Amino acid sequence: MPNPSTPPIVAILRGVRPDEILDVAAALVEAGIGAIEVPMNSPDPLISIEKLCAAFGDQALCGAGTVLSPEVVDQVAGVGGKLIVTPNIDTAVISHAVGLGLTVMPGFATPSEAFAAVKAGARSLKLFPAGTFGPGHIKAVRDVLPKDVSVYAVGGVGAANLKPWVEAGVAGIGVGGELYRPGYSAQEVGQRARALVAAWKGEVPS
Repeated sequence: MPNPSTPPIVAILRGVRPDEILDVAAALVEAGIGAIEVPMNSPDPLISIEKLCAAFGDQALCGAGTVLSPEVVDQVAGVGGKLIVTPNIDTAVISHAVGLGLTVMPGFATPSEAFAAVKAGARSLKLFPAGTFGPGHIKAVRDVLPKDVSVYAVGGVGAANLKPWVEAGVAGIGVGGELYRPGYSAQEVGQRARALVAAWKGEVPS
């Protein structure tokens, strides 16, 4: 079955701690962010993901990033995670996540990688690192992908440079350091999130 659609902005909370995840997530959700990713190389990520999903799982698509094995997919699903994000194309990870009914967003660079991910069941792909390739790369790849596959830009994309990416046809973006870095207060995260949501709405045709 196809994966559920993914919200247009994915907040990447690399380095977030379990004692701050709820305040930070509350600020993001209030600002209108619809998906939240806790990378697995954060402190005690499964504790943060479990707390995140319990509190906000009905308001945002919540889960893990930097997922590198099917075993970690199981761990994330076991604490309530519904989103699996990878930095690479690992078809075993993709097919396992899809089989569990999770939304999976694998990272690709080339058309070959994109089609391998699609064949494994992914319907949301992320160009990573997007800033290295540019909007033209996404436009060219989208021209040959199935129409039901969404492409996100992650890495080097934010409020200040959204327009060319939207014009290239991205379905959304993933944003890390522009939204959250260790040490940012929940209030600061909320301010940054509101600015990003406003920029996205301003660039996407209604």
